[in-house]
Amino acid sequence: MKHTYLSMISVIEHLHRQFLDLISAELERNSVQDINSIQANILFNIGTSDLTVGELTLRGCYLGSNVSYNVKKLVETGYLIQQRSAHDRRSVRVRLSPRGLTLCAEIDAMHDRHLVELSAGPIDATAVTDALTTLRRFDRFWNRMAEQGLHPSALAFRAA
Repeated sequence: MKHTYLSMISVIEHLHRQFLDLISAELERNSVQDINSIQANILFNIGTSDLTVGELTLRGCYLGSNVSYNVKKLVETGYLIQQRSAHDRRSVRVRLSPRGLTLCAEIDAMHDRHLVELSAGPIDATAVTDALTTLRRFDRFWNRMAEQGLHPSALAFRAA
């Protein structure tokens, strides 16, 4: 079981890198050279939403400092619009600019092309649904393990 478990973690990491490579290829195909695949994925995850950087961090798999850096770059390159909240001047909201919406549509078209290939290939909808269910179970399990093992009170208890 341990070998299988560790192999699965390795495959998840590899899949994530491969997915980012696919986004990079899509950026190249569309002659987008001013942002990277992670930044394009952030744009796609924002979509039509209007979010704070904190909400974006919770929505995606990003570290806070990386999100702030990438948001800054996306604003500088004109893919994001950043505004201070009218209700809370400390809070900054971001949304896609017209340029960001265009790129988001191109990434969405890439996903549509992938779905067409999937429907004609060896992976059917049931297998995708089953994989998603299993991955969500691991997500819940790892969250529970993190809460139990990394919570500051748990660390203080262990040190005593």
